[in-house]
Amino acid sequence: MLLTHGGEPLHTAAPVVRWTVEQVLALAPDESSRKAGGRLGSAGSWSGVGCDGSGSLWGLCKGSGSKPYRTVVDTTGPAYKCSCPSRKFPCKHALGLLLLWASNEAALGPAEVPDWAGEWLDGRRGRTAQKTEPAGDGTVGAGAGPADPVAARRRAERRAERITGGAQELEQRLTDLLRGGLAATDQSGYGLWEETAARMVDAQAPGLAGRVRELGAIPASGPGWPVRLLEECALLHLLDTAWLGIDRLPEPLAATVRTRVGLTASADGPPVRDHWLVLAQYDTPDGKIVTRRIWLYGRDSGRTALLLSFGAAGRSPGQALPVGVSIDAELTPYRGAGQLRAELGGQFGAPVPTGTPPPGSTTAAAVAAYGRALRDDPWLESWPVTLRGVVPVPSGDGWQLADAAGDTALPVAPSALSRPGLWKLVAISGGAPVTVFGECGHRGFDPLAAWAADSCDDGAAEAVPLI
Repeated sequence: MLLTHGGEPLHTAAPVVRWTVEQVLALAPDESSRKAGGRLGSAGSWSGVGCDGSGSLWGLCKGSGSKPYRTVVDTTGPAYKCSCPSRKFPCKHALGLLLLWASNEAALGPAEVPDWAGEWLDGRRGRTAQKTEPAGDGTVGAGAGPADPVAARRRAERRAERITGGAQELEQRLTDLLRGGLAATDQSGYGLWEETAARMVDAQAPGLAGRVRELGAIPASGPGWPVRLLEECALLHLLDTAWLGIDRLPEPLAATVRTRVGLTASADGPPVRDHWLVLAQYDTPDGKIVTRRIWLYGRDSGRTALLLSFGAAGRSPGQALPVGVSIDAELTPYRGAGQLRAELGGQFGAPVPTGTPPPGSTTAAAVAAYGRALRDDPWLESWPVTLRGVVPVPSGDGWQLADAAGDTALPVAPSALSRPGLWKLVAISGGAPVTVFGECGHRGFDPLAAWAADSCDDGAAEAVPLI
């Protein structure tokens, strides 16, 4: 089976700068793929390898069968195609080819594109041309025709009515919960919460369903769970009442409420073209769906943006960008108060590794930024910030990031304490100040990427993923 994946290709006259090994490994969909790809990152596993100035790589990898796997990578997407049966993107063969390219320039040099690789690359170029060619009526990419606006409005109204019914039912269940006492929830088990979540799914409010499922896990979360349960119940009550009174809310906050209850929105903000630095990429499971988050920082605009992609049925999410590269691209933001989500549009050059970390702030400024964001979105779990000049130090049973030039610190979030990335951060610092990007929330700071201290002053430093 031939599997393809990725964004549309870019073709540049300038040679593509090779990525680092860390940037390649950051693309791996999981730890097992990372290890398997590492074993294939040597020249002995490959034959017929080559690359060209447009960012294309190709090679034949020996497998268990009589025929080698044909692997081709377009680093400008990045995008991958391999004849192996893997359902992961990138597969271990694509990762191995990228690792060989990143670590051994002599083993994978310029060569003529073979027919089997060129066919795929040419096909991608053709699809790009079709998307950009005006149709006969002056539109881009002729489609099946406009949707019926009247029917669409009726569907939206019917769904809004179902969500309203679900919110009213949830309010009654929260009232019964508080009337019976929070301590009783520890005895009722998870079934009560799952049944309530199913009711919210029936009401077409997946955002409410997800929050209800999170409530069900709190009684088993350790000491102090009644306080945490009360906090989350209050936030859920706030979201319910916000939906029930959405007509009275200002439009930015109303857009946020729609998103929080689970209504899909479109990326219709003004496009922003910039050189976007890829700060972090990580996956989080959500039932049968895996969500991939990619954080970007615009060098010229100073904006931070979040790209979301989703994978289902055992497949990795679609989008993948190496941490530490910079892309000249256009992003289109989504609506909503405090929302950072955007959609990646056209790219105007190949991704280029950059050694310049984003500007950072103090730990006190990070907390203040999170507080300002909460005014626009009270349900916000965390806010992206970059800390500059902080030192990781142990604190009781955990760790904290302390300002080297001040007397303030941020605790490291409990979710990060068990990850290998924490010890990588400690090793990078070595007791010296570092620049760290992560998410600052009410549970602490979750570090996602770091830049070494010895090169931050002159602006040259390699991004190290921490997750």
